[in-house]
Amino acid sequence: MRRSKILPLKRRLEEKTNYRRRLALVKSGIPRVVVRISNSNVTLQLVEYIPPGTGVSSDTSNGSDKAKFAFISKQLEGLGWKHSKNNTSACYLSGLVFGYMCQKNKVEAAVFDLGLAKTTAGNRYFAVLKGLADSGLNIPHSDDKMPSDDRIAGKHTTKETQASFVKVKQKILDDYAK
Repeated sequence: MRRSKILPLKRRLEEKTNYRRRLALVKSGIPRVVVRISNSNVTLQLVEYIPPGTGVSSDTSNGSDKAKFAFISKQLEGLGWKHSKNNTSACYLSGLVFGYMCQKNKVEAAVFDLGLAKTTAGNRYFAVLKGLADSGLNIPHSDDKMPSDDRIAGKHTTKETQASFVKVKQKILDDYAK
């Protein structure tokens, strides 16, 4: 009798998904804040898992993920941010806005999903996480890997960027934190 060879899942072969980590996040039953940082933007999505057989999903045999809403750092231009859309400051501001969007949509808690990204202390993913936490979203985290406030505020960049950060952050607090 010939034995068939079992191939791993396609996204695992392409090194796009760590199914063990994803399963742990899905089992929590809490919505996930999915963060992806590209060369030009930061994308944040609130994703909920829909279990199989609920009738909500078009595919009833398997569960599926549903993105409730999203935010792309390019939208910071509308708030007055004219600088890089994927630096540490923009990541923090994106997290701050998205956290307030979650509260507006009655989402009080979420888990942070950064996919296959490498985590080093103080990187841009943790700037997003700090923005989410500062907005009041209940998201499990510890402060030991967060970037410093000087780094987030852009003290290592030009005076113009620092002034723009303060202005945009105040506009976010005025518009969203009501």
